[in-house]
Amino acid sequence: MALGLFFCISGQAALALAEPHQARQAELLHLLRQDCGACHGMTLKGGLGLPLLPESLDGKSDDSLAAIILDGVPNTPMPPWRSEISPEEAIWLVRRMKEGITK
Repeated sequence: MALGLFFCISGQAALALAEPHQARQAELLHLLRQDCGACHGMTLKGGLGLPLLPESLDGKSDDSLAAIILDGVPNTPMPPWRSEISPEEAIWLVRRMKEGITK
């Protein structure tokens, strides 16, 4: 039982640490700047949507932010992106936003 739990937890940790391949990373960053930027501002400082800067995201969990990306926010302009990106890619994007996008 304990060994099975270890592998379950280890598998989740490995999944969370997986990074998209380099070409997909470029696609995701383009999506962030262009599609997300259309509402959150091209510099992600806010617009129709809230700012997506490290200081704006501080204190919010990666999982909760990824859920917003994947499922959108009902009754707001924030659309779901689950059909375009995976949960792992959403976590990767959240971490990039928390680090600050400089490129």
